[in-house]
Amino acid sequence: MAIQRLEHFLIQTADMAATRDWYVEVLGLTPGPAPEFHFPVCWLYVGDVPVLHLAEGGDQVPEARKAYLGQQSTATRGSGVIDHVAFNATDLAGTLERFRRLGVGCSTRRNSETGQVQVFVLDPNDVKVELNFAPAEAGDVEIGLSTEELTSR
Repeated sequence: MAIQRLEHFLIQTADMAATRDWYVEVLGLTPGPAPEFHFPVCWLYVGDVPVLHLAEGGDQVPEARKAYLGQQSTATRGSGVIDHVAFNATDLAGTLERFRRLGVGCSTRRNSETGQVQVFVLDPNDVKVELNFAPAEAGDVEIGLSTEELTSR
């Protein structure tokens, strides 16, 4: 596995519009396109890179988000609002083999719109880490859930 770069982090919030507006007005991030996840998200960009994702938090999180991303915290204030940290990575098959060898549990997801494969693991502190792999790396990897499956939730 080779980590290429930090990709994004996700903040869960009780007020996506106000949070979005703060990052736009105060830090100069730019709202931009996001793939269809079948739950509300907002992606904020620096240039052409989506570095911050916003999603609904608290105890009103849509079932589709819980199914796709899970939810460890219902916090909407403080450090507990950071849902996950994401890295761009390569060598999906090698990464999954490494996790199997080390006994690290993971879940696999596919964004149906982009084809990107996402692998989620928890660090020793139960912080969710997302690894994003190019669609071409999917091969015969078994995918636990795809975003198109969320339409019925």
